[in-house]
Amino acid sequence: MRLPRSLASATVAVALVTSLSYDAVPHARVEPRTPQARVAAATPEPFGAECRTRIRGSHVVAHCHNPWVGTDRVRLHIECDRWWDLDTDSAPVDNGPATTVRLTGRCWKEVRSAWVSHQKR
Repeated sequence: MRLPRSLASATVAVALVTSLSYDAVPHARVEPRTPQARVAAATPEPFGAECRTRIRGSHVVAHCHNPWVGTDRVRLHIECDRWWDLDTDSAPVDNGPATTVRLTGRCWKEVRSAWVSHQKR
């Protein structure tokens, strides 16, 4: 049995299209990004001093060292254990590049917690 001419030509056309290589088919051209743009967008500027806090009795001492280029404004926050003892926040101190600052504070009695907050300047 013979195939009709229209079906035979359609079969040959389908076989020809599927046999084409991937490179022969036109694709949308995408311009590559520059590597510098990817690196600049992926890495944020380093920020933040490294702080070590020590609690001894009712006294708190924090040493903050800033190894980065930007200035970090640091504050010591102290939460006291007794309900009648006032929690305190130190005045903000500018911690410049490659410098170490010392922050101190205290409660009348025991200290519940202490931490240092950072702000970009």
